[in-house]
Amino acid sequence: MPPLLCLCAALCVGLSKSGFPGVSLLTVALMAEAFPPRESTGILLPLLIFGDLCAVHSFQKHTIWPEIAKLLPSTLLGVTAGFLLMRVLPDAQFKPILGWMLLGTVLAQTARTAFPHLGASLPHTRGFAWCIGLWAGIATMVANAAGPIFGLYLLSLALPKEQMVGTSAWFFLIINVLKLPFSASLGLLHAPSIKLDLMLCPLVVLGTLTGRLLLGKIPQKHFETLLLGSAALAALKLAL
Repeated sequence: MPPLLCLCAALCVGLSKSGFPGVSLLTVALMAEAFPPRESTGILLPLLIFGDLCAVHSFQKHTIWPEIAKLLPSTLLGVTAGFLLMRVLPDAQFKPILGWMLLGTVLAQTARTAFPHLGASLPHTRGFAWCIGLWAGIATMVANAAGPIFGLYLLSLALPKEQMVGTSAWFFLIINVLKLPFSASLGLLHAPSIKLDLMLCPLVVLGTLTGRLLLGKIPQKHFETLLLGSAALAALKLAL
């Protein structure tokens, strides 16, 4: 079962980077089922970076750099806070906390889907940007689950879809690369996990190509609703 879960998770990484952001939550849940939850975050990180590189290659011309610069300081502060939390958090408590955090991000993504104009009413202030960055930093360090949070911020900017994807791709590539030393110091990156990631990278590419095909065949709203439901059930299993 764990090998099958890993294959599905790698496919989901590619899908999430090709226009289906809600799939990233299912990726986290699948990896947490295949491995101990804390260890799963380290295994998933290099796969996410590979997926970010694929997205950057496709959308690098559509990046809004001032918005990335605005969020980076508070996001890095959140990553540091998440790192400190992981250092003191007992393994027995990590699984339910990961589950509740994942469930919270499922709710954030659901709000984005159900109320597409929600972000447009949020204030364009530096304080709001700092709150989003801090929340995203903690979520990405502890659970690799900051996609919906950053998506709420991008919605508030009313950007075209290509600019949202391009800005998100570079933002997460930078943040995920900066997370590498934190994960390494926690003992979550090692030769066996990296070897597994290298074996799964072709599945990320396949997931990316599949995502582009599905965008033209399946309504994104229906597709993400199904996957969000699956992620919610998996999150509840972790939490309870």
